[in-house]
Amino acid sequence: MPSQDPRAKLPDTPLSDNERLKDHSDYLRGTIASDLSDGLTGGFNGDNFQLIRFHGMYEQDDRDIRVERIEQKLEPLKNVMLRCRLPGGIISPKQWLGIDEFATEHTLYGSIRLTNRQTFQFHGVLKDNIKPMHQWLNALGLDSIATAGDVNRNVLCTSNPVESSLHREAYEWAKKISEHLLPQTRAYADIWLDGEKLHSTEDLTAAPLVTGANSGDSTEPVLGKTYLPRKFKTTVVIPPHNDVDLHANDLNFVAIGENGKLVGFNVLVGGGLSMEHGNTKTYPNTAREFGFIPLEKTLDAAAAVVSVQRDWGNRSDRKNAKTRYTLERVGVQTFIEEVENRMGAKFEPVRPYSFTTRGDRISWVEGEDGKWHLTLFIENGRLLDYPNRPLKTGVREIAKIHKGDFRLTANQNLIVAGVSQNDKAEIEKIARDYGLISDSTTAQREHSMACVSLPTCPLAMAEAERFLPQFTDKIDALLARHQLSQEHIVLRITGCPNGCGRAMLAEIGLVGKAIGRYNLYTGGNREGTRIPRLFKENITEAEILEIIDSWLAAWAANRTDGEGFGDFAIRSGIVKPVLDAPRDFWIS
Repeated sequence: MPSQDPRAKLPDTPLSDNERLKDHSDYLRGTIASDLSDGLTGGFNGDNFQLIRFHGMYEQDDRDIRVERIEQKLEPLKNVMLRCRLPGGIISPKQWLGIDEFATEHTLYGSIRLTNRQTFQFHGVLKDNIKPMHQWLNALGLDSIATAGDVNRNVLCTSNPVESSLHREAYEWAKKISEHLLPQTRAYADIWLDGEKLHSTEDLTAAPLVTGANSGDSTEPVLGKTYLPRKFKTTVVIPPHNDVDLHANDLNFVAIGENGKLVGFNVLVGGGLSMEHGNTKTYPNTAREFGFIPLEKTLDAAAAVVSVQRDWGNRSDRKNAKTRYTLERVGVQTFIEEVENRMGAKFEPVRPYSFTTRGDRISWVEGEDGKWHLTLFIENGRLLDYPNRPLKTGVREIAKIHKGDFRLTANQNLIVAGVSQNDKAEIEKIARDYGLISDSTTAQREHSMACVSLPTCPLAMAEAERFLPQFTDKIDALLARHQLSQEHIVLRITGCPNGCGRAMLAEIGLVGKAIGRYNLYTGGNREGTRIPRLFKENITEAEILEIIDSWLAAWAANRTDGEGFGDFAIRSGIVKPVLDAPRDFWIS
């Protein structure tokens, strides 16, 4: 242990109420089971409103009709959004058909939402359908354990369809890490499955071993009785493709291969993008390099990083509770030394790696195993049957004949993976017939992304998903005006500063401030390794487009060969680079 416990540096303030809630929850059970039978409300009472998050759900309501219902003396139309646990984003066609059926028959909106957490969400599940939903997922071999709440969430893995053997190894480690860091409480099975065995995991009563001092209690050896101070996100990344945006995550395992075989990981800790408007104690930050570990130390390293954050993270101020703030408070080297102590090994020097691309490889690519992989661009990840574009039905038709698997990407797209040469033409025909492939989709549209935001997200301050398509049309028009139609900008829109749309790793990012108003950021890069800086605050769409028009004119006239817009924005002085996010992010 360090000579001075870093927790002593925290101000002497009371714990946040979330700490009481977790401590009194009986390992995440609360009174959720009895609350399900309360027919007086479509929502959850008291602590259960928060506790259901640990089971992968958020209580929401349709904000488009909230005022109307209140005027009618009705409760807002309360429902839940469920996020599935899907480490690495891989799902079978049979499982897909099952989730399609549930979304169609048992949700308010009928859609399947692919998220940038490399999984899918159901939106609009009414209270009577919640328990049947979990049982439905369990029958498919799926669950939603720990996809929200103060725990390690869905583990991402680079969707690499080309280097098949390396991806297979990395994906297996993503699954192992996910299971190793899961809550061990039986609350999920007890409440939703009436105590039956989970079909999606190993027996959770066989708790993983945590090496080193300060382990959790007997029920939760990694996470502890009060779980983590705040949400925790983990990735497995295969260079040179940064499709998971590793710097948005607390813990990252960067795969190092030799002769096509995985030999270990570089470990990076402390990335994250959430902030609060005007609160200079909050900021986005990139992850810090800790060092290299061989494969056999992977799970020990994961548990050690999580347990140090568990013990040293700020449990008084949730706005400063994420891992990046712990690193800033105690010092990176102090944190590293404690992780080494707990995992029983020293980090080796970082092995060479670099990132050159982000995004997804839209269309067909051939893997090293001779199989073909079709990446379908799904705007905003929303699979629904639109007029003349029945996207959801199209994926269902592919699932009926597909012999490989589906891979959900961290950019809200869908890969039809493992297609034989003989099946390739038939799958492409279905995709085209149902509007899943369009030759008119621009490069700019493929590199734009938004969070869900309104009408369902309770945190939303401005539109994002519903705003992005028409905003992209206008950006495409500006690109064409400046003879830049073959170019693209990494564009992200998020409805609030919580970071779900990953605007703080964009070349141009919009962060919602109020209805119809956004903060405009620029200066990130295409590789996703630099935080953008605030250019102008609280402006309208018209103002944003006028500014971007002037930027594109300058970029077209003065860019160097192959220079992305974010790099141009820094070189030309539109904004200064964010060199040290904790100290200069808020300096204009």
